Amino acid sequence: MASTVGRLLLSAASLLLLLAPLAAATDVEYCRKGADYPVKVSGIEIFPDPIARGMPATFNISANTGDEISEGKLTIDVKYFGFHVHQETHDLCQETSCPVSTGDFVLSHQQTLPSFTPPGSYTLTMRLTGEQSKQLTCIIFGFSIGFASVADN
Repeated sequence: MASTVGRLLLSAASLLLLLAPLAAATDVEYCRKGADYPVKVSGIEIFPDPIARGMPATFNISANTGDEISEGKLTIDVKYFGFHVHQETHDLCQETSCPVSTGDFVLSHQQTLPSFTPPGSYTLTMRLTGEQSKQLTCIIFGFSIGFASVADN
């Protein structure tokens, strides 16, 4: 009996070790140090990490707001070795449920990168604007794209 429990615990621990690298919390900085943005970002989780070319990647951004948000735009700028390589804008209400109530909420964005995307380290700047283009938050974080891709498998 003790042997069976030990094997189960070892199997569970091994599974956790295998899954741990698939998602990672990412350090985040505000665009302007010391700025008092209405939306506070508490963390970012990227799955998988590193991102695999040609496979869906999910960015979950945990945040908090003191005011209800009824509309907004999410603008994403991506740099590769300091060079601007991509920009896109999304309706906030397609990334989370609107209206966003006061308190904690999660922005979840999923994207599949082309298989020809160069591997390496990238920097992403995300700006969230609300009604009348009022800036609600602006954050910067890094992410990595791995060397493997769907085409390699």
